[in-house]
Parts: sequence; C-alpha cells; structure tokens
Amino acid sequence: MVQQNLTGASKSLLVFAALIVVLAGLKLASAIVVPFLLSVFIAIICSPLIELLGRYRVPKGLAITIVILLILLVVVSLAGLVGQSVNGFSQNVPVYKAQLQNEFSGLLSTLAKYNILIDKERIMSFLDPGKLIDVAANTLAGVGGIMADLFLIILTVVFMLLEAPYIGKKVHLALDDPEMKQKQIDLFLDSVNSYLAIKTLVSLATGLLVTLMLWAFNIDYFILWGVLAFFLNYIPNIGSIIAAIPAVLLAVVLQGVGVAGVIAAGYMAINTVMGNMIEPRFMGKGLGLSPLVVFLSLLFWGWLLGTVGMLLSVPLTMVVKIALENSEEGKWLAVLLGGEEQVNEEIEQ
Repeated sequence: MVQQNLTGASKSLLVFAALIVVLAGLKLASAIVVPFLLSVFIAIICSPLIELLGRYRVPKGLAITIVILLILLVVVSLAGLVGQSVNGFSQNVPVYKAQLQNEFSGLLSTLAKYNILIDKERIMSFLDPGKLIDVAANTLAGVGGIMADLFLIILTVVFMLLEAPYIGKKVHLALDDPEMKQKQIDLFLDSVNSYLAIKTLVSLATGLLVTLMLWAFNIDYFILWGVLAFFLNYIPNIGSIIAAIPAVLLAVVLQGVGVAGVIAAGYMAINTVMGNMIEPRFMGKGLGLSPLVVFLSLLFWGWLLGTVGMLLSVPLTMVVKIALENSEEGKWLAVLLGGEEQVNEEIEQ
C-alpha cells in the first residue's frame, strides 16, 4: 500500500516536473512558437472561406492564393494607417501630457474647495499618461512585432492549408482509436473556428463603432483607437478597458472632462451590448470555460507567450481542456476548468 502511494506520488511529481520543463522550453522558444501558433489559427479561420470558394469550383491553389492576397491587403492597409497614427501620436505625447496634467490640477483644485483633499503628486504619478498609453503602445508593438515574421507566417499558413485535406486521413492511420480521436479533433476545430469567427466579427463591429464615436467627437487618431479596440477585444475581461484608457485621456485634453465622461460611457455601452448581448447570442452556451479560468488563462498565456498569447488565451485554453476531457487522469481537471453549464450537466448525469 505504501509502495503504491509512493508510486502515485512519484508519478505526479514526474508529470509536474515534465510540465515545468515544457513550459520553460515554450517560453525560451517563444520567438518560434508564437508565429507557428498564429499560423495555425489563421489557417483555421481561412479554411471555411477556402471551402466556400471550393463549392463554386474554384481550384484549391487559386482559392488559397485569393485568401492569402486578401489577408496581405488587410494587413498592409492596417499597417499603413496605424503606422502614421502611431508616429504622429508619439510626437504629440509630451504636449498631451502637459495639457492632461493641467486638466487634473484644475480638477483637484476644484475638489479642494469642497474639502476633498487628494495628494496631487501621488494622483499625477498614477495618472501619468505616458505610463497609461505605454500599455496600449506595447500591445500594438507586440502585434506589430509579428509583422516582422509576416513572410514566415504566410508561408506556413499556405503549407497548412495545402495539407489540411490529408490531416484527417493521417489521423486515421496514426491513432489506435481513430474514430474517437477524429471526433475530438473535429470538436476542437469546430469550437475554435466558431469562437474565432464570432469573436472576429464582434471585434470588427466594436472597432468600427468606437472609430465612428471618436470621429463624431473629433478625437485625434480615431482610426488608431478603433484598431486598438478591435485587437484588444480579443483579450477577455480587461482588453476593452485597456483600449478605452488612451482615447478617454485624449478626450480630456481635447474636449474636456464632460465630453471624456460621455466617451467613457460610450465605450461602456458598446462593450456591454457587443460583449454581453450580441456575442453570447451567437456563441450560445459559449466554450465551456468558467470566467475565472478565462481571466487566469489570460494572465498565464500572456506571461508565457506575450501579447499574442493574450489574444489567443481562450483558444489555447480550449486545446488544454479538450485534451484533458479525453484523458482518464485529466478529466477531473477539465471539470474544474469548465463553466456553470458543464457542471450542471455533470450533476444531472
């Protein structure tokens, strides 16, 4: 009995040690892993479009070429627009910073008249626009850094799309239980495809609404903030908050505190409608992950793989959960990762 317990403990310790080694290896190899993961998810997104073109008897090679050219067109257009805005904004940051400090100094003076005393220096250190905007700038820089590997990513996507029709056959030949494994792979692909497609459309709508709102209020670099809202909407829970900070601070400088408050309320309204009404309606029961797990996965994958890890945190966690669900030793952990619907289903069974 004691020997059996020791064997179990040794096995758990060995698994934990192997996990640490794998994670350390992933972090060290992130320069290679990140472009590969991005290629995988781009290929997954592109597959339905290529299948759609195939229904109209478009040759596979031509369909892949059309999709890749479309991706390049979007990327180059966004890079040009965002690059100009980032350069112009960076040059004006010192001016905006000085004006923002004056605005908050006036606000603190007004509060002091009503005996609301706040440490000015401490507040200004917390509200340093340079630090706050650095968060958004670093996010854009992380996404922009991927552009340096654009050729490698596109080339990998092309080979993945060419290989896609044969993956199922290879799985059937390689696995002991091909029917069950194929169902697992189909489940994963359908879940990720659905999530990414819906999330992309919702993020696109969010970015467009934010752009139109800021344009209506005559906020500088409104296209930049719209693109930022689009990308950061992929980051669950806190992405939309980070996206709103620079635009609201800029509104304080350009239009005053009142208009900035209206814009902040506009951000809240957009994200509430898109994130809590539109997105759940199309996703149905969602992905079977609890909100706590979604948030923790954001922190974990962001630490491991940087900005791209944050953007892909939910799909990557889904991969882990599906793998655990189909492992006898890991089913208990998959239940812990699951959401309320899954827990209720398990109890009913």
